[in-house]
Amino acid sequence: MHTIGVNTWVWASPLDDRTLAELAPEVAAAGFDCIELPVENLGDWQPGAAARLLAGLGLSASVALVMPPGRELVAADDATVKSTQDYLKAVADVAAEVGSPVIAGPAYSSVGRTWKMSEAERAACLEQLRDNLSPVIEHARSVGVQVAVEPLNRYETSLLNTVAQTLEALSELDGCGVAIDVYHQNIEETDIPAAIRAATGRIAHVQVCANDRGTPGTDHLDWPGILAALADAGYTGPLCIESFTAHNASIATAASIWRPLAESQDALAADGLAFLRKIQKGG
Repeated sequence: MHTIGVNTWVWASPLDDRTLAELAPEVAAAGFDCIELPVENLGDWQPGAAARLLAGLGLSASVALVMPPGRELVAADDATVKSTQDYLKAVADVAAEVGSPVIAGPAYSSVGRTWKMSEAERAACLEQLRDNLSPVIEHARSVGVQVAVEPLNRYETSLLNTVAQTLEALSELDGCGVAIDVYHQNIEETDIPAAIRAATGRIAHVQVCANDRGTPGTDHLDWPGILAALADAGYTGPLCIESFTAHNASIATAASIWRPLAESQDALAADGLAFLRKIQKGG
């Protein structure tokens, strides 16, 4: 049985200490095991305070790295790459302090950055990614944290869209994992369970939601097939619900959330949790 988590983006962005202090008790009271904490900017929330808060509530943590414009590890100048590496290393430190075993996200290019590449240009970008991500992976390993690289759909990146592309990109990076987000894979994979099984031994984090970013289970996804594939792939970590609120203008625009995806954000989380608990029991 996987533990079940929820990303604070369901309710708010950016996360700060005050918001976390309000949300975390509600997340625990709803019955979640884990809370996923995005680091949009270093210093938005204090990891020491967060660790104490979560420990008191019996919640574990996962940490999401965030790649807005200006954070790039490929096809960028040296200063941009260096600042992005510094950010990612610092996020690993945050994860270590709050007890998250991973930092997960598209640790290669800013979300929404797309460009046409020839085969030679793509190969060069992948080589840059390996070179530039390697020191981040080493730093994360030194503090007991694994980097989990997330492929995104074609509208949000042109570099890594599928699990197969991500495995190719990471092939020479020992210890680097793959983050699976079923929202993106529903767009890009012709067979989601097969893509998951292809990543056996490399899956380090999993995010879940409905195909429209709404409540898991209110959709056409093959959830029994997805869970069976995760079991076959040896993944035993949490399933974290990642969705977004339409009430925050900046995040709604970034995630293309133009309408409410559930009766309420609380209902999205609670109903998703109930569904995931039920489906794991064979319901």
